[in-house]
Amino acid sequence: MNYLLALDQGTSSSRAIVFDPKGQIVSSAQLEFTQIYPQSGWVEHDPLEIWRTQLQTAQSALLKAKLSAAQIRAIGITNQRETTVLWDKRTGQPLHNAIVWQDRRSETICAQLREQGHENTILKKTGLRLDAYFSATKIAWVFQQYPELLELATQGHLAFGTIDSWLMWQLSNGAVHATDSSNASRTLLYNIHTHQWDQELLALFGIPANVLPQVQPSSSLFTQCAPEHLGSPIPIYGVAGDQQSALFGQACFKAGMAKNTYGTGCFMLMHTGSLVEQSQNGLISTCAAQLDTTPAYALEGSVFVAGAVVQWLRDGLSAFSHSSEIEQLALSVPDAGGVTFVPAFTGLGAPYWNANARGTITGLSRGSTMAHIARAALESIAFQSSVLLEAMSKDAAQTGAPALTELRVDGGASNNNLLMQFQADLLGLPVVRPTMIETTALGAAFLAGLGCGLYAHPDELQELWQIDRIFEPQLSPEHAQERMAQWQKAIRQTSTE
Repeated sequence: MNYLLALDQGTSSSRAIVFDPKGQIVSSAQLEFTQIYPQSGWVEHDPLEIWRTQLQTAQSALLKAKLSAAQIRAIGITNQRETTVLWDKRTGQPLHNAIVWQDRRSETICAQLREQGHENTILKKTGLRLDAYFSATKIAWVFQQYPELLELATQGHLAFGTIDSWLMWQLSNGAVHATDSSNASRTLLYNIHTHQWDQELLALFGIPANVLPQVQPSSSLFTQCAPEHLGSPIPIYGVAGDQQSALFGQACFKAGMAKNTYGTGCFMLMHTGSLVEQSQNGLISTCAAQLDTTPAYALEGSVFVAGAVVQWLRDGLSAFSHSSEIEQLALSVPDAGGVTFVPAFTGLGAPYWNANARGTITGLSRGSTMAHIARAALESIAFQSSVLLEAMSKDAAQTGAPALTELRVDGGASNNNLLMQFQADLLGLPVVRPTMIETTALGAAFLAGLGCGLYAHPDELQELWQIDRIFEPQLSPEHAQERMAQWQKAIRQTSTE
């Protein structure tokens, strides 16, 4: 019974992966679920559909592996972060659609708080920018729009959680309302210095403390999955937000190590050890996966639209039938033909933090084709990530941290060799892809494995991390700088103001 089950609840799909003790995939299952767009800038999910798809994938993964639940040592959960779920504690029923991390509806609340001078206080306490991206502004919006839900909250009947909390509530049949420090640190309500929910911030956003989950280290016993869901009770020993989980799955345990995950969004994290590093270059500070009571932190930069631009080309423009086809389409032309694509569909994240920016395609000519646009779309992912790494390198230099020597990559789009080579070219650094690119799920499995005692020390996990391919830079630094200047020019044209 040394197998581990990772539940990887993402923005566009729910997945479950069974890992063996060496971190190899035994089986997996995945289901996409509905993306709901009530109006421009709004993105929602059905919490019950998330629960159903996640449970179905867990059941399917066990069936494919020909394993019973009794053979699973522990469950690890990793999840899309910031996405906000509110439910009735008495019934377990959601009281509103989940408001997704990409959603911008609470920008007005952010603007009001900025005008009132609260931005710096929030940044110092949470390490986060005051942005609609994070959970507290979404909760505040719901309470403003639906006062009856605020009344339920004051009566002690309402629960708030990020997706990890929602899944644990369902898996345990309401026995636990919990989260881990990495998810808590994404809410704008958690003081990353005191490691407590902050009463001043709760008052500022108008959120009663009794709606919040209990916070635990990422590798600890959270609860048990009730036997009726998978066939036998299984302890849940690992929980982390998807990007912190990927950092852990990439074996980035030490200060100065960095990874970039290429998913729906793009997320770059650099471990900063047990010290909070305050970015001077537009990044945010966040809690990394925490093994015990010892603090662990990271600097993070977020690209809101990465793989999602490929989905948009597929679904919105019908440029191809399957996302995997974009590489061949992009390779059918030698370059982007002067086209630059800034996919600021929901504003720009770090280091720009421009909520009003909108998607822009520049440099179009009569000779431009869908292939040029596809190539520019892929390049946009690398451009945005390069800007993040540049900001991280500046922060590292200012704090005396060791300079980055490589970037570890994972996520579905890291399979795209054209994208990874262009990323290395822009960065002027080796881009290292491991044999196991499902590092988000692997991180959750590793956290659960450490929690339940399957692994004694993180050093064992370092030995399991293996390299698939290293992409060395092939572009001259001068040419790379020219391309980055072209990108920054396109960025300036995205503002709607």
